Amino acid sequence: MARPMIEAATLDGRINGSGVFHVVVMDPARTPLNASFEEAILCEHTYGKQRAEWDADYAGFARAKARLSWLHGQDSFRLQTAQAHRLRPGDTALWGSVWLDGIVVAASGAEAEFDEAFSGAIAMLLRALAKEALRQRPRELYYR
Repeated sequence: MARPMIEAATLDGRINGSGVFHVVVMDPARTPLNASFEEAILCEHTYGKQRAEWDADYAGFARAKARLSWLHGQDSFRLQTAQAHRLRPGDTALWGSVWLDGIVVAASGAEAEFDEAFSGAIAMLLRALAKEALRQRPRELYYR
């Protein structure tokens, strides 16, 4: 659902000068209590240029942002700007990931505010799909 918006933004130099947009989505059922970071990655996808044409490691940046939000249960912007005391040596100084009710999505390739906006849009769509699935369950399952 977010693909048309992201693909259009990848071509807009004001939003995305790199021509690349890499997204990482974490499995909300896998937390630091029951999985390693690598095990908790649900999916990754790149929009725009092929990896051989990248000018930086956008996948690595997106993973580093996802790791922060996954470990701390909050958006990377909040960690970077209001809770820098929680950061450890080796943590990224980049932001652009979101934590929404346990759903973590991170992106890299655009300006940070757009990485965050598109991560948020994807997280909201995932939450909507989960709510839709719940709504379609038989009502007797709600009251057990």
